[in-house]
Amino acid sequence: MANEDKKDFNAMLRDKKDMPKFQIITDPKSIEKYGGSKMFFAPPINYDKVMKQVPYGKVITIGKLREYFAKLSGADFTEPITAGIFVSIVAWASYQRSNDETPYWRTLKANGELNAKYPGGAEMQKEKLESEGHTIIQKGRKNIKYFVKDYESVLFDLN
Repeated sequence: MANEDKKDFNAMLRDKKDMPKFQIITDPKSIEKYGGSKMFFAPPINYDKVMKQVPYGKVITIGKLREYFAKLSGADFTEPITAGIFVSIVAWASYQRSNDETPYWRTLKANGELNAKYPGGAEMQKEKLESEGHTIIQKGRKNIKYFVKDYESVLFDLN
């Protein structure tokens, strides 16, 4: 996202954008990829509520959030692009508030990857996760990415 300092992420967080809603997809490749045709869109505030539940020392992935919302709503899957955008909105909204913090740094991308789009980038997320006892590993030489080591063992169970 660009110009984060000029945006009101808390207003974005509260904007339901006509959600929750469902959409039926008809593209055979997408249906095969996502395992069905009933796609769910959860509003940004729903991501915030669930991300607040992840306790100290635990992590969750955007994929697990998507699975949770799909199961809860009876959909085949939750739309992936808006999920990533809404998780970033949650992070920036929390960063802009002086109280009622959401521990967004505990929400990881696929395979335990840190999110460079969070406030302070992957470096700040790395510091916060290390302070909670997680080991962060670096992969790559030019396109450096960071991951929580053995993140599967500390995944928070939403069920």
